[in-house]
Amino acid sequence: MKYTVAIVTISDKGSKGEREDKSGPALQNVLKDLYDVKKMLIVPDEIDVISDTLKFLADREKIDLIVTTGGTGVAKRDVTPEATKMVIEKDLPGFAEVMRMESFKITPYGIISRGICGIRGESIIVNLPGSPKAATECLSFIIDALPHAILKVKGDTSDCGV
Repeated sequence: MKYTVAIVTISDKGSKGEREDKSGPALQNVLKDLYDVKKMLIVPDEIDVISDTLKFLADREKIDLIVTTGGTGVAKRDVTPEATKMVIEKDLPGFAEVMRMESFKITPYGIISRGICGIRGESIIVNLPGSPKAATECLSFIIDALPHAILKVKGDTSDCGV
C-alpha cells in the first residue's frame, strides 16, 4: 500500500493564475512513484488559508504526508512556518535541520529557509522552499526517512532502534 500525499503550493500569484506553478509539478514528479498523490493545491500566502488547508488535509482527508512549497523565506508575505506552527501537535525538528544543513552545502542561502516539519494527527507536514530546484533538493534529503516516520505516526510500535 502506498501512503497518500498532498502537495500545497503557497503563492499569491500562483493562486490568482498570474504565475505558473512549477514547484508543485516538480514535487509530484519526485513523489508519484512512492506515494499516491491525492491532492495538488495552490493557495495564497495567507496564514488562515494555509492553516485551514493543512487542517483540512490532515483531519478530513486523512492525508499521510502533506508537503508545502513556498512561503518559507524572510519576505513579509512568507508565513508558511507560522501557519504550520498553528496546526502541528508535535515538532519534527530533525527533518528541517537536515534540509537546512544540506542546502547550506549547496548555497549559503540555504540557511535562510524557515521551513518547519511536524505532526498533526496521523499526518506529517513538511515545509519546502518555493523554487522547484530547492524544493526537490530538500525533499531528496529527507525522503528515505519519511515512510518510517509515517509508519510510526500511524501507531507502529515495533522496535526500530530509534
